[in-house]
Amino acid sequence: MVRKAPERVTVALDKDTFEVLKRLKEELRMSQSELMREAIKFYSRHKTLFESIEDKKLYTHAEMLATGEHVILDIDHWLLLLSFIESHPDREKFWELHRVVCRAHAEQFKHRSFSVEYILKRLEACNFFKLSRTGRNEFTLVLGSDVLKPFIKTELEEIFAGMGYRVDVKEDLTKLRLKLLHV
Repeated sequence: MVRKAPERVTVALDKDTFEVLKRLKEELRMSQSELMREAIKFYSRHKTLFESIEDKKLYTHAEMLATGEHVILDIDHWLLLLSFIESHPDREKFWELHRVVCRAHAEQFKHRSFSVEYILKRLEACNFFKLSRTGRNEFTLVLGSDVLKPFIKTELEEIFAGMGYRVDVKEDLTKLRLKLLHV
C-alpha cells in the first residue's frame, strides 16, 4: 500500500490563538499538525453541538461564570429559596434589596448599550424562562414555575426602567408577556 503525502495547509493565527495553540501542544504533548487534525475531526464529529447553541448561550454561560458574579444553582434549590422568601416575615426587605440589585444591573447594561432582546436572551441563558419573540417589540417568557413570576417580573421592570425603556409586563398562568412601549 502506497501512502499518499499529506496535504499541506498554511494557517495564519492571531497572537492569542497562537498562544492557545502553543499551550495545548504542550499540555496534550501533540505536534502542531496532530493537534490541528484532532481539532478539525472533533469539530466535524460535534458540529451539531455548535450549531444547536442558540444566540451564544454557551458563551454567555462561560462569560458570566468566569467573572465570578454568577453561580449555577439547582432549580429545586432556587424554587425553595423563592418559596421561603414569600413566607418569611421580612419578605418586603428582600424585594426592596432585589430592586436595588436590578437597578445596579440596569446601570451596567445601560453603559454597554444592551438591547431589550439581548437582555432577555441573557436572562434566558440563566434558565429563568424560555423566550419567544411574538411580535416586533413583544416577547413571551415561559416560566418553569409560577413561583418565579414575581422575581422575574420585578427584575424586568426594574432593569428596563433603569435603562430608560418603557415596558408593559403582563402575567399569565406560567408566562410573562413583555411589550416594549418605548425604544
